[in-house]
Amino acid sequence: MQDELQDKCGIIGIYSFEESVDVASWIYSGLYTLQHRGQESAGISVLKEGRINTHVGMGLVSDVFDKDLIDILNGNVGIGHVRYSTTGESLVENCQPFVEHEDDIIIAFAHNGDFVNSRLLREELVDSGFEFRSTTDSEVICHMIIDEYNKTKDAIDAIQNTCQKLIGSYSFVAVINGVLYAVRDPLGMKPLSLGRSDNFVVLASETVAFDSLDIEYERSIEPGEILEIDGKKETSHKMPTPNHTANCMFEYLYFARPDSIIFDKSVYEVRLNIGKRLAQEYPIDADVVIAVPDSSIPATLAYARESGIPYAEGLIKNRYVGRTFIMPTQKDRNTAVKLKMNTVESVLKDKRVIVIDDSVVRGTTSQTIIKMIRSAGAKEVHLLIGCPEIISPCYYGIAMATKEELLAVDRTNEEIRDLIGVDSIGYISIEGLVESIGTPRKDLCLGCITEEYPTIIPPELYDKEE
Repeated sequence: MQDELQDKCGIIGIYSFEESVDVASWIYSGLYTLQHRGQESAGISVLKEGRINTHVGMGLVSDVFDKDLIDILNGNVGIGHVRYSTTGESLVENCQPFVEHEDDIIIAFAHNGDFVNSRLLREELVDSGFEFRSTTDSEVICHMIIDEYNKTKDAIDAIQNTCQKLIGSYSFVAVINGVLYAVRDPLGMKPLSLGRSDNFVVLASETVAFDSLDIEYERSIEPGEILEIDGKKETSHKMPTPNHTANCMFEYLYFARPDSIIFDKSVYEVRLNIGKRLAQEYPIDADVVIAVPDSSIPATLAYARESGIPYAEGLIKNRYVGRTFIMPTQKDRNTAVKLKMNTVESVLKDKRVIVIDDSVVRGTTSQTIIKMIRSAGAKEVHLLIGCPEIISPCYYGIAMATKEELLAVDRTNEEIRDLIGVDSIGYISIEGLVESIGTPRKDLCLGCITEEYPTIIPPELYDKEE
């Protein structure tokens, strides 16, 4: 609908060393903490006595599952998924995990990311006789693993051979013939972490899933790693990797929960660094600094501390309106923003206000928010952004606008300022962002702000953006 970014999904995998312990309730709890990564659908698959039991559905985790369903999903190893579509429509057929039973292989598969050559690989599979029930790139990987397994009869070889053909971002968990696997792409674009207790191994997109389960965080799955978990036996296999990574910088800015550790770094600390850097790059004489809730709150707190300008809650978020709220007309979209957020007039009236947001994509939401702040009586409004200007689409799993829709394309900051309706606007510098994250620039994916992508982008995808 609006000026929001949407990530593809969250994944979790759990292996209990006690066969009598069912993991479905643990997966459910883990998915609940990952709900921010996708609200379109949810699913759980568990293995019991050579059979994979699965339930998927549209909506939030709490909408899809109840106690009776969790009670009948029996098994000591399983995976779960919450989805926000980037490749594939919002349909129940596209819910994950995908499950396939063939003569020699039983697989449940859940994926986060997007790879840019999915159309070509799908066509090759169709030509080989594979039938698709979904429109997602995730099912492409699932079928590829089956195809390779039929040739090699070895799950590790099948995964490695499949991954060698994929161009793009992927973290996935899979249960293949009773064994749990966790895989990250060689560039490490999407996060995937490992945690454990005495009786459980848990894999999750973010470490908040471990906190809810009282599981100790151990490490990130390495880029290009295939972790094989078969009971208490764990084996790490490595695929060929380049001499750098390409961690998605938007995971730090927006997607991940602030209480998560991703890519072995604290999201909260990175956001604090961003706010401090904004204060250094944009010292503004103002009365109050406010956040566009929720992801920009840590940066706003840090800006207030560094600048000495008081922090206040000038915008209050209605958390009962989801990220996927869609309205058909511009008037309705403006109403949707107002349903999601309201102003506190006593904080804003007659004040010089600094507003901090994590990113601006199309600018439509920002325009509406600024109008609301003006209507509440603000004397001045200055907008600071914790992300540099977005000038190109993402091809790796973030549902972003086409290039022609991006606010910062072919516009000066003065033009953007006037269009949004603020007294001034400032974006954090690329150097400031990189230093705030604390990862070398060569190890980050910054394609949407530099147009320098870490992989080849097929021409047909560029053409689609024209």
